[in-house]
Order: sequence, then structure tokens, then C-alpha cells
Amino acid sequence: MEATMTTNTTSPQAGARRRQRGSLTSGAITRRNTRNGLLFISPNFIGFILLTLVPVLSLFYIGFSQWNAFGDPVFNGLDNWKRLVGDNMFWRALWNTCYYAIVHIPLTLAIAFALAVLLNSKLKFRSFFRTVAFFPYITSIVAVAQVWSMLFDQHGVINQFIGWLVEDPPAWLGSTSWAMPAVIIVATWKEAGYYMILLLAGLQTIPSELYEAASIDGANGWQKFWRITVPSMRPTLFFVLVMLSVGSFKILDLVLVMTSGGPGSSTLVLAQYVYQVAFERYDFGYSSTVALVLFLICMIVTLIQFWYNNRKEK
Repeated sequence: MEATMTTNTTSPQAGARRRQRGSLTSGAITRRNTRNGLLFISPNFIGFILLTLVPVLSLFYIGFSQWNAFGDPVFNGLDNWKRLVGDNMFWRALWNTCYYAIVHIPLTLAIAFALAVLLNSKLKFRSFFRTVAFFPYITSIVAVAQVWSMLFDQHGVINQFIGWLVEDPPAWLGSTSWAMPAVIIVATWKEAGYYMILLLAGLQTIPSELYEAASIDGANGWQKFWRITVPSMRPTLFFVLVMLSVGSFKILDLVLVMTSGGPGSSTLVLAQYVYQVAFERYDFGYSSTVALVLFLICMIVTLIQFWYNNRKEK
């Protein structure tokens, strides 16, 4: 009888101790998972802080300073910004950048959207064509530039075809008037496949019932496109447009490899001008000022796009 009473008395205490050990074990598991998660993502965050955040924040000080990479930056107020006003090369690079963006953005978006709509239909071998369209995006930029430079040669394949239509085909990369259009053509060819994949993913989220209901109501293909496809694709189109705009204003690699800003300064863009001023003239203060201008342009364009998109959604 006493043994039974002792067991009944101690069993709640033993249960409490077991529950306490269980709760401590759960807490330890949570702490371990949190620690392991932080260890996994810490390289990315450390790299972002050291290689992106710190340089960007320091840019706002160096852009108002005089610095040649030796010694400490010397604050000079608005002298660098006054220098921009009289810098003809800066204005030339700004115009080339805007020219590239104004033509490249709508052209790439239109081709990518058209390819996405086409390859979203019941087309034979559409998986093969999707791969072919995306392949240029993953091709080395150096290889792309070299191949297209040969195609755009004065006696290259492109001019041989054009020669059947006109007597004097353009010099392309050797002409100050045609060099930038040639760069835009190559950039569009390379990037359209990537944005096509993004738009294709958006198209596949549109319910097929919407098209079936429109067909019952007698809507044709063009009406379905403007009344169903385009409104349903607004979030994806907005994302693609923002990414495409920022990438267009930051264009550097293709221009650097394909034309190096030439002939003359006909394809010189802001990002390349930042590079030239910093690493060829060692004027890091002034190059930071030009970089700030590029940053402000990208930010203003992005904010306008956000404002317009929010206005359309209301």
C-alpha cells in the first residue's frame, strides 16, 4: 500500500522532469538549426557586405572627394559635379547610354514576349526551340563578341546578304553611325532568351479557363491577347522591365569586348567611362561621381516604373 502511494506521488514529478528534458531538447535543436542556418548564409552576407555594401556606401563620400587611390580621399565639395557640366566625354557617354537603353529595352521586351507566346503554344519540338532561344544567354560574352564581329565585318556574311539589296552596305563596327545599332542587335540576340524564360513562366500561370470562356464569347486571338494575356502578365512584365532597364543602363561587358567604346567615342557608355577614369587616369574621385550619376539614373527610372505600375493596379 505504501509502495503504491509512493509510486503515485512520484510519477507526476517524474513526468514533469521528462517534459522539462524534452523541452530543453527542442530548444537545443532550435538553437542548433538557427546556428547552422546562419553559418550557411554567412558567406553570402559577408561577401555582400564587403564587396557590395561597403563600396556603395563609400562611393557617396569618394564622389565628393579627390582621390587617386594613394593616401586618403580629400573632400572637395561640389568640384567634381561642376567638372561634369563641362565634360564633353561624360555627356557623350550619357547620350550613348540613353540611346542604347531607349532602343534595347522595348526591342528586347517585344522579341522576348513574342517568343514566349509562340513557345507557349502547342508547337512541335517546342522544348528544343526553348533551349535554342535560351542558349545565347549562357554563351561566353567573349565568344559572342568575336563571332558577331566577324559577321559584322565589311566583307562578312551580313553585308553579303545586304549587298543583294543595296549597293553600299554599312560598315557596322567601323562606322560611328552603325556601331551602336550593331551592339544593340547583339545584346538583344543574347538577352532575349533569358527574358523569354521569365515571361514563359508567367504565361503558364494564366488559367486556361479564361481563354476557354473568351472563345465561347466569340473573342478572337488578338482580343484574347490584349484582354487576357497582357493584363494577367502585368506583374511579370513589370519585373522583366525593371531588370531589363537596370541592365541596359549598366551595359559594359559587351561594349568593352566588342568595340571598346569605338570607333571614336560612338559606343562609349557611362559604365565604361567610369572604368576609364578610374583605372586608366586613376581619378577615383571623379569616377565615383560619374558612378553616382549612373546610380541616380537607374534609381529614378526604377522609381518611375514602380509609380506607373502602382497607378495601373489601382
